[in-house]
Amino acid sequence: MCLGLPGRIVSITGADALTRTARAEIDGVVKEVNLACVPEAEVGDYVLIHVGLAISIISAVAAERQLDELRRVVDSHGPSSERAGEGAEPEGP
Repeated sequence: MCLGLPGRIVSITGADALTRTARAEIDGVVKEVNLACVPEAEVGDYVLIHVGLAISIISAVAAERQLDELRRVVDSHGPSSERAGEGAEPEGP
C-alpha cells in the first residue's frame, strides 16, 4: 500500500520542469519535494506527496480532510512506542 501526504507549497526553486523543487509544509513539518509531475503548481497550492514527489494538486479542503483522517488514525493507535513494544519487559528466563 502506498501513502500520499497532503502538503502546502511554501516556496519554489528552479525553473526547469524536471528539476524544479518546492518546500512543502506537511502538518508542521517542511520537506523538499520534486514538482516534475505538477509543473503548474504554485506557492500556496496543496499537493499530494509520495516519496518526495508531488504527484497531484489537491484542494485545501481535501488536504485538511486527509490530514484530519491521518491524525485520527494515529491518535486511535496510541504512542508509537506502545505499538513497537518499546518499554515492555524482555521475554525469557
